[in-house]
Amino acid sequence: MRPIHELQPWLEDEENRLRSRLREAQTLQEIQEIRAAFLGKKGVLTAELKTLRARPPEERKEAGRVLNQYKARWEQLIGERRSQLEAQAASSFDPTLPGRPYRLGHDHPLWLTLEEILDIFVGMGFEEVVGPLVEWERYNFEALNIPRHHPARDMQSSFFITDRMLLRTHTSPVQIRVMESRKPPLRVVSPGRVFRVDEFDPTHAPAFFQMEGLYVDREVSFAHLKGTLVRFLQRFFGENVEVRFLPSYFPFTEPSAEVAIRWKGEWLEVLGCGMVHPHVFEAVGLDPERWTGYAFGLGIDRFAMIRYGIPDIRLFYQGDLRFLRQFR
Repeated sequence: MRPIHELQPWLEDEENRLRSRLREAQTLQEIQEIRAAFLGKKGVLTAELKTLRARPPEERKEAGRVLNQYKARWEQLIGERRSQLEAQAASSFDPTLPGRPYRLGHDHPLWLTLEEILDIFVGMGFEEVVGPLVEWERYNFEALNIPRHHPARDMQSSFFITDRMLLRTHTSPVQIRVMESRKPPLRVVSPGRVFRVDEFDPTHAPAFFQMEGLYVDREVSFAHLKGTLVRFLQRFFGENVEVRFLPSYFPFTEPSAEVAIRWKGEWLEVLGCGMVHPHVFEAVGLDPERWTGYAFGLGIDRFAMIRYGIPDIRLFYQGDLRFLRQFR
């Protein structure tokens, strides 16, 4: 705390220092720093204002008047210099210069693959439907003939939110929701993101994209399923692609099969399928003696990897523009 008779000369010296720094300032950032040094919470004037309570009562009023007078003047000086710099910045803009070029974005390779697959199935008469990413255990497992403690759950380690709620592990819950809310005949496909507790390695990801397909009507047979999928694979991979069906197991279909294509000299599994299990029909209130149907599921990421010759699924999710710009 300075004696009252030294306060005015000290403030004059500080004001001269402030004016000098303002003349040298060339950016708005510098102006902000100057204001903080003089008028900020730790500024020189603020520190002196905090000493007012410690002054004798007869000095307090006069010291406060002088300090506030200088504070208002310094605010004005700082504001004027800030306005000058802002005006200079505005006047430096040349409206006659050509605009800066910018790159247009484009679809992600996974989205390109998904759109092509959807186009094929919609052309076959399927309707696109979607479902929630956060699912109840009943839709994700139980209504699909996968009760608690069923060994098939080990193949789909899950991100549980509560004891009965989780991030969906496949798009198959959508078929349950569709069969509960609509009456057959039904012909739908459901694309979307799914989640599993998998390591992030060249062939696995904790979040990836799937598509579920479902057809329910009278007297639907495995021949209908086979004809649909063979035609789809021919449309996507080429008319001459070789396709084979191998017996497999899925709890929600019976009989079930894995489908493989011959691609560059080797057989690659590309999707799973089968006839809708009677227990699934019963879970949604449909009579399995009256209705039949088929279901299939495929990985969008896997189809994109095969189509574009990509060896590592992680490339889709790293956001590397050098990779993504190849898919214009």
